[in-house]
Amino acid sequence: MANWIERDQRAVMSTYGRLPIVIAKGEGNYLIDEEGKQYLDLFTGLAVNILGHSHPAVLKALHEQGEQFLHISNVFYNKPAITLAEKLTKLSIAGKVFFTNSGAEATEAAVKLIHKWTKQQGEERRGIVVMKKSFHGRTLGALKLTRQPGVYQDFPVTDVPVYEVEPGDSAALETIFQQHQPAAIIAEPLLGSGGIVPLSSSYLQAMESLCRQYGVLLCMDEIQTGVGRTGTFFAYQDAGIEPDVILFAKGIGGGLPLGGIIAAEKLADLFKPGDHGTTFAPSPLSAALGNAVIEVLIEQHQLERGKEAAALLQTSIYELKERYPHYINEVRGKGMMLGIVLELEAAQVKSVQRGLLEQGVMVDVTQQTIIRLLPPLTLTKEDIEVFITKLEQQLAAVGGQS
Repeated sequence: MANWIERDQRAVMSTYGRLPIVIAKGEGNYLIDEEGKQYLDLFTGLAVNILGHSHPAVLKALHEQGEQFLHISNVFYNKPAITLAEKLTKLSIAGKVFFTNSGAEATEAAVKLIHKWTKQQGEERRGIVVMKKSFHGRTLGALKLTRQPGVYQDFPVTDVPVYEVEPGDSAALETIFQQHQPAAIIAEPLLGSGGIVPLSSSYLQAMESLCRQYGVLLCMDEIQTGVGRTGTFFAYQDAGIEPDVILFAKGIGGGLPLGGIIAAEKLADLFKPGDHGTTFAPSPLSAALGNAVIEVLIEQHQLERGKEAAALLQTSIYELKERYPHYINEVRGKGMMLGIVLELEAAQVKSVQRGLLEQGVMVDVTQQTIIRLLPPLTLTKEDIEVFITKLEQQLAAVGGQS
């Protein structure tokens, strides 16, 4: 294992703080390292492996499409992608899909589509509203919308005006609409790297109402929250609203790169040949896996089973909070997207994460003191018991050190 780590340090740019694990294999809800040790995977490649690792339906699609072809140019018709686009619009809003390779590219596509819409309307609307602490990607266009100083730093930015609003503050949102006349708002229904902060249904409904009143496009960033993660196929659906644009990625590709936007009918034909494009998206292979993911979630009812598992996970964490109220400050989130806010120093939280890793449980940490859980929808009762037992041991160890 040490040899691989040394080779990585010599050959790969150090843009990630890696955990000292070299993965050899994934099976179900577990990852296995080079030495054969198993780890319960509770952040699934940052919300990508929604069905765990090596799901039979995903492997079947991989094999079948792999025998046909892996890549074709967008000058030809792509059957897996057409099928996937039909499914996505059926599961969300009437309109059309533009496929990308990633979430950041989905954000870039949305910004270009918003610009095309403002030109078509002939209005002097400019700018995009985002939530404070939001995350929408790291490419230069998406970076301007990401509201985390450690991410955007002093990199070059586009001249598109960006207006921040506090999540949940409808009055402040209306003031921005009145004073600045933005073209659109892009919001995560549940802020991910911003601290697992859900936007309430009432706030999302108010946001939709204000967008209709002031002629602002409503764009939901479902890159992390979508594809069943929060209990509905897209998280915004729990609020009963209808966006103009939906951004998606991560879980849809079954483990392969795939993302995109779904544009409502009034926007669906704005892009003309040459306005936007990409060499690799939609990958026929990724699209085939996307179709398999939707089949398992919807037709094989894994979405419903995942909701049941998520409810059990949340209940178990709340029970743990009752036993350790001095260490667990708050539990936030929906479905299989949860944040355990610890009343500990950042170094202690990192120690808890490392301790869990040593005990065979992988979790993420965001905003320094929040354990971010992004488990697969295939999580079992036994998996939940393992996690709760190990986390309790780590919290008890912190107590013994203080």
